[in-house]
Amino acid sequence: MSDAPKNWGSLARKGAARMDEPDFDAEPRRPRRPRTAEDEAKAAARAERSEKRKVERDRVRAEASAAVDRARSKPAKPKRRARTARAELPPVPVSLQAPEAAIAKIVGKEHATPLVRGLEKASQAFAADRIPDARRHLAPLLKNCKEVPEVRELQGLIHYRLGQWPKAITQLEAFRELTGSTEQHPVLADAHRALGHFDDVEVLWAEIREASPSPALVTESRIVTAGALADQDRLEDAVRLLEKGWKPPKRPREDHLRRAYALADVYERSGRVARAREVFSWVQSHEPHFGDIAERVAALS
Repeated sequence: MSDAPKNWGSLARKGAARMDEPDFDAEPRRPRRPRTAEDEAKAAARAERSEKRKVERDRVRAEASAAVDRARSKPAKPKRRARTARAELPPVPVSLQAPEAAIAKIVGKEHATPLVRGLEKASQAFAADRIPDARRHLAPLLKNCKEVPEVRELQGLIHYRLGQWPKAITQLEAFRELTGSTEQHPVLADAHRALGHFDDVEVLWAEIREASPSPALVTESRIVTAGALADQDRLEDAVRLLEKGWKPPKRPREDHLRRAYALADVYERSGRVARAREVFSWVQSHEPHFGDIAERVAALS
């Protein structure tokens, strides 16, 4: 996944009704109750919670997208090594405290506030691609709150963004251990893939299939795993993995387009030019500005 699709595709505004003229036939509206200070405070709190959720969603989606795009780059030459030792995932993800509560439990309520703010600022800086700022804000938490999963997760994503694969693996494997979650498996698998740790990619793919998280997350992991197979010149295996259960939807989501793009790329690499052109053209028909799709279609025409 290149850094380009930081928001997994174009954004559409819905329900932006335009009213050029007043509707004089409509019944007059009853005057609204004046907003109180309590109303304003509640609205502000809702807006803040919504923004935090958006930042977190964008961060996760950006890194998943980056993992898929990077799957086309050349990995390191594989080295003989043992598979990473890791505990099995629990049947369901671990029930975790909110990061605010976890930080307060570690350092005490009186010292928690600046650290909580630091984590929020680090997440916001990372989402805005201000990596030095993200690292600066996260540094005190790495020193004092390594047990907080969100700290490990964000530090792992920072290392990943910087191409520091071993460090990214260390942090994201710790995140996996602390949470029992597969949420960052596409990124973790891609960091292993970058180092030629193909056995680890297979293990992580098996875990995410077993966990069956969101379809988009499974798709991202499928694409990364297919990229690892292609790295090993197992192009037919990569094609089979991407083709399995694939049926072009009438209204494709971003993850559908990404999977189709990856499939077309493997078709081309395996010599199936006509099929590659067909699938690339399908992607272009639904999203003309999807990455370098125009160039890929033109090159096969």
